[in-house]
Formats: sequence, structure tokens, C-alpha cells
Amino acid sequence: MLDWNETQNAPLLASTLSANPADTTGLGSIDRSGGRVNVDDKAMINCRADVNQLLPLKYKWAWEKYLAACNNHWMPTEVSMQADIALWKSREGLTEDERRMVKRNLGFFAASESLVANNIVLAIYRHLTNPECRQYLLRQAFEEAVHTHTFQYIVESLGLDEGELFNMYREIPSITDKAAWALKHTQGIENPSFVTGTPEADQAFLRDLIAFYVVFEGMWFYTGFAQILALGRRNKMVGIAEQYQYILRDESIHLNFGIDVINQIKIENPHLWTPSFQDEVRQMLREAAELEAAYGRDTMPRGFLGLNAALCEQYMHFIANRRCGQLGLAPVFAEAENPFPWMSEAMDLKKEKNFFETRVIDYQSGGALAWD
Repeated sequence: MLDWNETQNAPLLASTLSANPADTTGLGSIDRSGGRVNVDDKAMINCRADVNQLLPLKYKWAWEKYLAACNNHWMPTEVSMQADIALWKSREGLTEDERRMVKRNLGFFAASESLVANNIVLAIYRHLTNPECRQYLLRQAFEEAVHTHTFQYIVESLGLDEGELFNMYREIPSITDKAAWALKHTQGIENPSFVTGTPEADQAFLRDLIAFYVVFEGMWFYTGFAQILALGRRNKMVGIAEQYQYILRDESIHLNFGIDVINQIKIENPHLWTPSFQDEVRQMLREAAELEAAYGRDTMPRGFLGLNAALCEQYMHFIANRRCGQLGLAPVFAEAENPFPWMSEAMDLKKEKNFFETRVIDYQSGGALAWD
């Protein structure tokens, strides 16, 4: 771990890391003379302690999130799609605006889960030098695979055009713009020549964590959740809505894990969290909210089920300010009320951590959720 005084030697350290990248990935030669790992030697990034040794744990919160995620195990095929199939095939089942939203929604999520998984496997895992955090990342990567499976299951069940749905992230501008915004961060740090160890590189890694955990999973997924859960509240597409509620539960732990990782890196590397970098992060969240507002206008040109683009934009302002607070930043928007308080019934935005601490035992398997 670098401290402020060591940054003057950062070029030398970076050179060493470049020459021995396996030292931090866990793929280096075994040091036969190495001593046992001390818990104080462990760190989130740039750690020289053996990353292949899980114990002793330093960040018990990471291990607890891994256990909570395991307790939340579910598979999409546990959920019946019969009612959804009948409703989708019925001419009077859904309005054209509702059908447009469902397709756009599925199109966004279908590729997004793969993009998040790629970022975990190809970028984050390599540079996060803590074994208990890596243990959670392995579980999260599996959950992203389950989520992608979910959209395949929905598309197949409803008989939708798989080419149309899975290519929307390349064909629909409001979806493409979001994917492109996030991908530039993965592209920067998955390059084999990229290594952490300098303030610039470490900030690049933080940007990626913020782009995917705080923005992609912590902001952009929420409009889609609100849209589908609004259908479920009216007894429409209840199978999809149930699966989205499971996904929301998973994503909430993903978000909280990412926030904890970012804040822990800040604690261990305070020189990275400069005023200018904080301003940059706040601008990232502002841009993300604007991209999501454009997506809302595209998916809901006329509004339905008590939802419309303006309310979803307000919702993004509310959530963006919440994310700022979790990162210790000043809000980026004027104070906004949550226009969809019923969303808190599925996942309380004001008490995200407590939601899992107090209710995770109710969700030991996927078949237990019921709509109120």
C-alpha cells in the first residue's frame, strides 16, 4: 500500500509491478522462504501479502457479504412464466407502450449483466489484492451469469426475437450510450500493460469501481427495476417481476460491496481522494443521471402505470444524491424526494445495509418471495 510519502518513489514501484505483475495476481513463483501472512499486511490494492491465502480475514464485511449472497441463491427456472406467456400472447394483455418498455428493458439488461461480469473477471479481480474480496467477486461473477441466464429464459419463454433483444445495446442509442460510457473504464484497466501502484493508475481503478458499482449497478438498473416492478404491482408479467425482485436483491449487495471497497481504498490511500478527484466523481454521477434520463424518455415516451420520464429523472436525482452521501460527497442535485416510495418495499434505499442484515434469513432459496 502506498502512503503519501511513498508516491515520490511511485515510478520505481510501478516499474517493479510491471516486471512482476504476478506478485499481486497470485500467479507468481512460490516464495519458499516467506513468512506467514499477518492480517496487518493485507490491503485492498497494491498488496504484497500472499493473495492466495484467505485467512486471516481482515475485512470481515466482505466475507459476510459472500455468505449473504450464498444464502440468496436462486435460479430463474424456479419461477413459472406461464401467466406471463398468456398475457404477452393476449392482444389485450399489455398496451403498446408497456410492450415497448418491456422489450427495451430486457434489451438493456440482457447485455448489461455480461458487461458487468466482464469487468469483474477481466479487470477488477486482477487489481483488487485482497482474498476475501476476491471470494465475493467470484460469487458475484456467478450471479451475473445467473442474471444473464434470466434474460435468456425470459426471451425464450415469451418467444421474443433474440437477435432484436440481445443486440439492442448496439442498436438503440439510449442503451448504447450507457454501455459505451461504462466500457471505456473497463477498456482502460483490463489492458495487460495496466498496473496499479501510482496515484494516476490507482485513481483509474477507482473510476472503474465507481462506474460499475455506483453507476451501472447502483443507478442505471433502478429505472428498469421500477418499470418491471410497477407491472408486477398490477398483477402483470408477475413471473418477470419476481425474477427482477431477486435480481434487485442481488444487485443491492453488489452495490453495498462496491461502496465498501471504494471507501476502504479511500481510507488506506487518502492521497487519492483529492478535491479535484471528488469533483470528477460528482461529475460522473451527474453525467450518469443525464444518460439515464435520456433512457427514460426513450422507454416511456408517453408514460404508463403511474410512471413517466420526468418522474424517473427525479428518481435518478434522488438516487444520485444517495450515492454521493454513501461516498462522502456533497450531493450533485437539489434535494429530491423519492417519487416511487413503493420501491422501498422491495429494497429500502435509505437502509440498504440493514435490509440484508435483518432479512437475509427470509431468503434462503428462490421460491419464497410473494407479492403483497
